[in-house]
Amino acid sequence: MDVSFCIEAVDKALMISHTQIFNTDQGCQFTSNEFTEKLENSGIQISRDGRGRVFDNIFIERLWRTVKYEEVYIHSYDTVKEAKESLDNYFRFYNNERLHQSLGYQTPEEVYTNRIINKQKEDEIIHLKEACFLS
Repeated sequence: MDVSFCIEAVDKALMISHTQIFNTDQGCQFTSNEFTEKLENSGIQISRDGRGRVFDNIFIERLWRTVKYEEVYIHSYDTVKEAKESLDNYFRFYNNERLHQSLGYQTPEEVYTNRIINKQKEDEIIHLKEACFLS
């Protein structure tokens, strides 16, 4: 894996969505000026796993294990297009329909949406309190 592959992947991801924090390991493709400037210019904070921190990748490793056993290993893709379409469908299922024990039997989408709603409610309450004190 080289820096051009990683930059291409980040460019594609940024066309779809924008994150506040990007977490990587300390590989040279992720520490290169070209890669870090791409993230910084997009207003994205960079987080790097520490050397020898074996548990830093546990969540993503668990995700990929699940994807492999629930999707990849049980299908025989004939083309790259078929694999992409099937994985796209699986991730839609994973995020929007599949219940997760670690999330209290909610979907990731439900947890994410509830956090946004709760954050908006908190912001409204703070705004109302400030308005009351400024009056």
